[in-house]
Amino acid sequence: MSMESTAWHSMYTAMHAQNDRRPFSRATLARIAAFAVPHRRRIVWFTLVSVLTAAMTVATPLLAGRVIDAITHNAEVRVVVVLAVLIGLIALAEAGFGLIQHWLSANIGEGLILDLRTSVYDHVQTMPVAFFSRTRTGALVSRLNNDVIGAQRAFSDTLSGVVSNVVTLVLALIAMVSLSWQITVMTLLLLPVFVLPARRMGARLARLRREAANHNSTMSTQMTERFSAAGATLIKLFGHPERESVEFASRAARVRDIGVRSAMVQEVFFIALTLVSALALALVYGLGGFFALAGELEAGAVVALALLLTRLYAPLTALANTRVEVMNAMVSFERVFEVLDLRPLIRQKPDAVALPDGPLSVEFDDVSFAYPSAEQVSLASLEEVATLDPRAGATVLHQVNLRAEPGQTVALVGSTGAGKSTIASLIPRLFDVDSGAVRIGGLDVRDATTDSLRDAIGMVTQDGHLFHDTVRANVARARPEASDDEVWAVLHRARLGELVASLPDGLDTVVGERGYRLSGGERQRLTIARMLLAQPRVVILDEATAHLDSTSEAAVQAALTEALAGRTAIVIAHRLSTIQAADTILVVEDGRIVESGGHAALLVAEGRYAELYRTQFSRGEEVPAAL
Repeated sequence: MSMESTAWHSMYTAMHAQNDRRPFSRATLARIAAFAVPHRRRIVWFTLVSVLTAAMTVATPLLAGRVIDAITHNAEVRVVVVLAVLIGLIALAEAGFGLIQHWLSANIGEGLILDLRTSVYDHVQTMPVAFFSRTRTGALVSRLNNDVIGAQRAFSDTLSGVVSNVVTLVLALIAMVSLSWQITVMTLLLLPVFVLPARRMGARLARLRREAANHNSTMSTQMTERFSAAGATLIKLFGHPERESVEFASRAARVRDIGVRSAMVQEVFFIALTLVSALALALVYGLGGFFALAGELEAGAVVALALLLTRLYAPLTALANTRVEVMNAMVSFERVFEVLDLRPLIRQKPDAVALPDGPLSVEFDDVSFAYPSAEQVSLASLEEVATLDPRAGATVLHQVNLRAEPGQTVALVGSTGAGKSTIASLIPRLFDVDSGAVRIGGLDVRDATTDSLRDAIGMVTQDGHLFHDTVRANVARARPEASDDEVWAVLHRARLGELVASLPDGLDTVVGERGYRLSGGERQRLTIARMLLAQPRVVILDEATAHLDSTSEAAVQAALTEALAGRTAIVIAHRLSTIQAADTILVVEDGRIVESGGHAALLVAEGRYAELYRTQFSRGEEVPAAL
């Protein structure tokens, strides 16, 4: 590596240095070592190859000096040829070992990325819904990308640099001192002139880089939000495109100005470093030539010293930045471990058992619940706040009792925010109750295995989520091994078969981000098809027809009737006409069940249900077919 390229690496490291300067944590080092253990054999080989490669980089200048000496002393041609062949063989060996070194480095680094990413990804999947409702998705993805890669550099770059640079430095110093200690001392005196500019310029460029990164981040957020289907629609309906364009152009122009300034700073730096490099070589040739003419030094030694100079300055400059590189890697590791250390609130017990076979009942026994605090489920760095609020949410459910017998349909109605969806979320254990118990088939959900809960419960929400994937992939997510015939069967049962068959690509049609290529009713029916394919024994419908037009609602309602046949169902409804046939209707207000009974009995009781019913139909709402 040349002096200029090494200085650039020094400046680049300073530019990307973290502000964090905490001392090494032994616990962090121990965890890093645990991730390194599976790769220990390759790390050992990598270290040995790095040592051999470093030794060969020093051998070449010494042999070049011997060639010059052989020529000046009129040695036999055979000697020069042998030395030249040795230099060539070392070059070939160095190239070969370099490839092996980079292969090992890539395998170690990419293997570490794989281990870290899968660990974070698997851990994040265990987090409760409350975690995702608070966390910025971009910040979380950054941990999986930027921080994981930053941590990987500790093995692929820093480890390689430290080993090879230390060996190269020691061997180069020994060789230079053996040739001329006076010239070695003089060249070392120029080291600060070589390194300090990189530090100063790096700090200046770091400030520019941070400012540019902030502007780029803001532009990225603006583009992500505006370029989604929902965001683009909002801008077209209520936004001001001209104002959006001016705001974006202003930030883009600032990034351009920073880019120009950065380019000029770097160019001045490189010109200065080229000058320093030339002065260093001039010093070696000047002093070396003086000593050679005085008969105190061989001409070959002068050439060897000049070549060894690059082998001396390069590792010294790189090692001067090792602490910064290590600290950067440590910070990245700590940010990754910060996510891994966040304990999920919902955990499967070691002695958990599967739900019983056959039809299942659903029971709430004196259940009270408050949403967890931010401190329990999130990280300040993932929310972009200084500190997390340690306060838990207010109690939203108060001593709720209900029971749905196997095969029965229990409907929940009430005002917006009364706690109906919260009740539904406790059944598949998206949250855990604070007191009381939720039982399925007589078993407390906290004592059931996660897999058996997932297999037994199917849920359709008012905003059924679809991935940017094919119709087949979205439906078969419930049961990936399902055949195309099974997928078609549930699509027809969800009143969606004819539509999908009419699409150009059929089951291979991509539905778009969040399913925006489909209408609201079509999206809902697709989520119902997914639920039908899963064949759950307990079905939860959380206002599945709340935002649909009459035509779409009728189709979805017919699909839901098919979905509920023979299953235990908890149905949350805004339109009371859709739940008149439910076995039991529960009226929820302020987190409490205030009324219970059948449709006719609740109307006769002249309570809250009757009030809601009269309010809806006094507005002339259309009465669709009941469940």
